[in-house]
Amino acid sequence: MTATAQRSVVLFSGGIDSTTALSWALARAAEVHALTFDYGQRHAIEVRMARLAARRLGAPHTVLKLDLTAVGGSALTDPAIALPRYKKVPPLKSGPPATYVPFRNGILIAVAAAWAEARGFGEIVCGFNVIDSPEYPDTRPAFVRAMEKAIAAGTAAAFGGPAVRIAAPFVRMRKSEIIRLGLRLGADYSRAITCYAGAERPCGACSACLLRARAFAEAGTPDPLLVRLSQGGRR
Repeated sequence: MTATAQRSVVLFSGGIDSTTALSWALARAAEVHALTFDYGQRHAIEVRMARLAARRLGAPHTVLKLDLTAVGGSALTDPAIALPRYKKVPPLKSGPPATYVPFRNGILIAVAAAWAEARGFGEIVCGFNVIDSPEYPDTRPAFVRAMEKAIAAGTAAAFGGPAVRIAAPFVRMRKSEIIRLGLRLGADYSRAITCYAGAERPCGACSACLLRARAFAEAGTPDPLLVRLSQGGRR
């Protein structure tokens, strides 16, 4: 991919999708900044690992602290809500799962848009995808389009200033397809934390762990995180 004059900020949780998004942005944009949110999530280790991953890629990285524990309503931010555990990938339901954080991505995009506008970044890159997890309402194409319209209406773009667009390049891809793309781009998944339980080593029983295991199996490649941990955590 040819680099452009675009300046991109990547919503970088440090998981598989955002790790791929960061590699994707680095391959095409002239300037890239990784933006991570410490929002009170149960799996806060992802913030520490995101710092390490961004440093290894040489990408400028900022951590912004928010407190979504005051919002509640999710097993990821409220310790009183049990984290669901399964033996296999759970069947899809008609409503959001217990691990849905109410309007989290809307809040994060809004803050990222303010951060981007203040610094002249024209694009927010998100690793959203809905094929494997369609029960999350704030990852869908309609949500992305609505947020982009809200940003255009509520920033200097409303007066003819530069617009901040949202790129969600993987929104219609399976997680295994995202992994294959990331590997072609040189993404390092050895420190990409997915598990909701809060440890570096996957619990193997939360929905995120089960989806991750299935995706690497479908991609036909060993999980680099498990490979690294089997070697004593080196690399």
